[in-house]
Amino acid sequence: MPLTLTMQFNLLMYSIIAGLITGFLFDIYRGIRGLNSIKIITVVEDILFWVLTALIIFTFLLYTNYAFLTPYVYIFIIISLLIYLKAISSYFYSLEQLVIKKVNTFFRIIFKNLIYPIKIVFYKVIDKSK
Repeated sequence: MPLTLTMQFNLLMYSIIAGLITGFLFDIYRGIRGLNSIKIITVVEDILFWVLTALIIFTFLLYTNYAFLTPYVYIFIIISLLIYLKAISSYFYSLEQLVIKKVNTFFRIIFKNLIYPIKIVFYKVIDKSK
């Protein structure tokens, strides 16, 4: 049974969205992973990432287009992933790094402000015991 034009268009659009989701997840993974010097851990992380991404994309395609996995779906996923990586990835990755830096700064300030009164009390107790 041939697919209607609407179903073919939806298949195309959901394939493109799946490629964009893959690129988005890859940028998030790249930001989380950072520079890891231990090769075996990097290999395990990469395998786990791609398995998780494959499951997410398959689930997305299952719910959106009944998991029609024709060669065109793979082609459009790869094309949209490449477009994402070339056009959007650098902007998103730098924004992600900025957000991570600001969140780390925020938590570091909160932690230091919470620890400061404890340090004062601790040093007062130690000075009185001498």
